[in-house]
Amino acid sequence: MSTYLMYGKYNPGSLGKISRERTDNALNLIKANGGQIKSSFALFGNYDLLFIIFFAKNIDAMKTSVELGKILDISFTTFPAITIDEFDELF
Repeated sequence: MSTYLMYGKYNPGSLGKISRERTDNALNLIKANGGQIKSSFALFGNYDLLFIIFFAKNIDAMKTSVELGKILDISFTTFPAITIDEFDELF
């Protein structure tokens, strides 16, 4: 499994729809697409949300990012990530 950082930014229409039920639907979608959620955070600054998720394949992460955008009206930017130890081993 690989680690992905999914940063979300609320669109103007999505703020009024925030609810526990909507969050649960998003987490269920992640799991249905094979994701294992490590952590999720609300943020200040350029992004409003951060999910740290494990996926088996890039295509699963991409599919989830697009589908979350559709159901939540939140724009997601998704990055693959490796640990510093893994990075150091590459070089």
